[in-house]
Amino acid sequence: MNAVDEVQPLIELSGIRKTFGEIVALDGVDLSVARGEVVCVIGPSGCGKSTLLRTINWLEVPDSGQIVLEGNSVGTVVKANGKISPQSAKDLNKIRSRMGMVFQQFNLWPHLSVLENVTRAQKIVLRIPQKDAELTAYSCLSQVGLSDKTGALPDQLSGGQQQRVAIARALSMNPTLMLMDEPTSALDPELVGDVLGVLQKLAEDGMTMIIVTHELGFAAKFADRILFMDKGLIVEEGTPQQLLQNPETDRLKLFLKQLGEMNLILS
Repeated sequence: MNAVDEVQPLIELSGIRKTFGEIVALDGVDLSVARGEVVCVIGPSGCGKSTLLRTINWLEVPDSGQIVLEGNSVGTVVKANGKISPQSAKDLNKIRSRMGMVFQQFNLWPHLSVLENVTRAQKIVLRIPQKDAELTAYSCLSQVGLSDKTGALPDQLSGGQQQRVAIARALSMNPTLMLMDEPTSALDPELVGDVLGVLQKLAEDGMTMIIVTHELGFAAKFADRILFMDKGLIVEEGTPQQLLQNPETDRLKLFLKQLGEMNLILS
């Protein structure tokens, strides 16, 4: 667990609501994450975990509420007259570049090499020169243990290696916040450990992270805080010891019981 800056939140969500037709994905979520904090989000399928991450970086536009990253509003601008307007694409992309996003399915460019995948966003979004982008890419790939795979194409890598490339790509943008949506869920069980090892190193290095995960062992060991979501709400939150060993709500108790039984079946 990290030394957490409790003076000012790195990111703060207030009253975030998101619907898809008649389905309420997020129902007025409030969340504050300190710099250096590792927050793991758990909950049943369809509870709003992934939508929460996608809303934070404006991949999904919330119906209402406010998101503030490092003192800057995300997605909206409050005018002098108090009217709220959409943020310009330029300003939104600038703020987005401060948030690294890692998806379940890697989302690598299949026709580009590992090195090209990691340098592409640096050159296009940050307008970093090729040589500088490559130096950053080499450093980030070394950080995830893939410095020997720079010339490989994604289909020449294992799933675990592809996910580590995706993490390196996110790190290459020098984010202040990492958002990770079930980063191990698409991996074969024997490949999960390598990715969790990278996440462990990031946590130890003080990276602020919000991780949607079903890896309770990782969450118990490295999260500063765990959030349990259900039906678009944060139902319960606390330290790993509080949530996993002394759950307060019947809904969380049932979730942990069902998850424990499933792990027993699969073991």
